[in-house]
Amino acid sequence: MLLAFDIGNTNLSLGLYDRERLAHQWRLETVPSRTDDEYGLLIRQLLHGAGLVPEGVDGVIVASVVPPLTATITSMVRRVFGREAMVVGPGLKTGIPILYNPPKDVGADRIVNALAAYHRFRCACIVVDFGTATTFDSITAKGEYAGGAIATGIQISMTALFQNAAKLPKVDIERPAHVVGKSTVESIQSGLYFGYASMVDGLVTRIKAEMNVDPIRVVATGGLAPVIARDARSIEDVDETLTLEGLRLVYTLNAPGDIDSRSRS
Repeated sequence: MLLAFDIGNTNLSLGLYDRERLAHQWRLETVPSRTDDEYGLLIRQLLHGAGLVPEGVDGVIVASVVPPLTATITSMVRRVFGREAMVVGPGLKTGIPILYNPPKDVGADRIVNALAAYHRFRCACIVVDFGTATTFDSITAKGEYAGGAIATGIQISMTALFQNAAKLPKVDIERPAHVVGKSTVESIQSGLYFGYASMVDGLVTRIKAEMNVDPIRVVATGGLAPVIARDARSIEDVDETLTLEGLRLVYTLNAPGDIDSRSRS
């Protein structure tokens, strides 16, 4: 089985693959101060809860945008699984030509998202990833990573508003009943939610115009993707496991040997 780690600034997502099937999925808070021992204990507990043991994992792949935590996780993998983790970065085959300057500046999560989206749709794509930052990635009809845009994440926007406007309360990010809020809370929620959905639609429209091809599929991923996609009309598909699937594909490209599908307990 293959264990995939997607290390983001806010969350650490894990996927356990039995060949091409995502058998288990977990999400942890990203805590860079945790030691490899602490993460090792957490991973063992997650596997145990699924009726598995570390010996049942035949391969590990990591994509990270948190460099200090990359070293912690790879050290943990050596200790818990007795093997080296494959880390997405320079020198690893991704199957996606990078048209970016310089190519090494593209986040690992954006590359694997591009690979997964193109593998799924086989046409030009735009990937919108709702994470700590919201990223927009353009993939050409030839399967090339063309570039994209990076915007402030909606949670960061909420935190900044709360911290810098003394009289405004912190609110839950959810869809209000009306665009015209009838209270301060509803007004903030409207501005965040509908304003963010409009920002997504506006950027996607502009990116499509520059790509100037047809068809272009727009897929969203990340924690808030199902929420924002309700009113972001430009989003055609939501795939919350897109990054994990991209990691599986990268692993297959670089370690084409068959992953043992047996789980040992």
